[in-house]
Amino acid sequence: MNRTLRAFIKKELTQTLRDIRMRALLFGAPVIQMTVFGLALSTEIRNIKLAAFSRPGDVMFERVTESFYSSGWFVRAGREAGEDPFELIASGRADAVLIAPKEGLARSAGRGGGKMQLLADASNATKARAVEAYARNIIAAAAVREYGAAGAPALRFDVRVLYNPAMESSMFLVPGVMGMLVCLITIILTAMSLTREREMGTFETIVSAPLSNTEVLLGKTVPYIILGLADAALVVLAGYLIFGVPVRGPLWQLGLASFVFVINTVSIGTFISTVSKNQQQAMLGGFMFLFPAILMSGVMYPVENMPKAVIAAAYLDPLMYFVRLFRNIMLKGGDTRVFWTNLGALCLMAVFTSGLAYKRFRQTLN
Repeated sequence: MNRTLRAFIKKELTQTLRDIRMRALLFGAPVIQMTVFGLALSTEIRNIKLAAFSRPGDVMFERVTESFYSSGWFVRAGREAGEDPFELIASGRADAVLIAPKEGLARSAGRGGGKMQLLADASNATKARAVEAYARNIIAAAAVREYGAAGAPALRFDVRVLYNPAMESSMFLVPGVMGMLVCLITIILTAMSLTREREMGTFETIVSAPLSNTEVLLGKTVPYIILGLADAALVVLAGYLIFGVPVRGPLWQLGLASFVFVINTVSIGTFISTVSKNQQQAMLGGFMFLFPAILMSGVMYPVENMPKAVIAAAYLDPLMYFVRLFRNIMLKGGDTRVFWTNLGALCLMAVFTSGLAYKRFRQTLN
């Protein structure tokens, strides 16, 4: 190899690898992300929250529901006495509800009926299809167990699909992609803002200006909060006009959720910019956060399917709460319990991330 070229390659490698932060991004990030990929990604639908409604003493129906819970696909959905089945699904505490005939399953089956009703939350069309397929297999096996092969048709069920009657996957995916895009734009733009100032040599001018640390921080972050909110409104409008995703909940809920979420993402972007020396590091740092955040948010794969350790990490992901809020507001009308629970979590995260960003930003200025 040419001696000059060899020296040039050595210089580039040395310059890239001499910073410990760059080495961590280049070699640590792939290992972390590959671990998350392998643990979190699963197309198998499990841990489906199922609630069962029947009259007291319906022994046959209880045996059928036990078959659901022992199958490994379903788990019991927590509910209170006298609670409405539709409310359970609207609040997200149940993915499906199995309802017995009024006179009891055994009596109904003896009269040639034996028809149960299955309510399925189709805001996630993939999960709804899996619920129906699993239920069909379990009830068919229960019928054979109760009546033998000849009387197997005695037990049947009707499926009532809620929130997405056409079972279109876009109804579930588009709200998640909306949150992902807002997260991507705000974090990357904010992360690169300070490092760009530092590379251009204008950061010293900002520091020397007669402004307090808070004023400098607000001046650097408020524009990106405004841009993030504008992007949120744009993606909601595009989802409605292009993909026909409904907006069944109040717009003020969408606006408030977007505002708190954008504060989180801008704060994260600001923190990344304060620990990065240049735009290259800021870009890599942004993607190092984004890929695990997207994978653990439930945008593409249900969080419930992930291992417990990954689920625990997912509850530290602001994108997960925002995606839940968007889907609930747009598809289900904005259930009060879901809205305030997830918004409260986002508010706590916003306080923490903005405080962390401010502390690090002040250290950078000083």
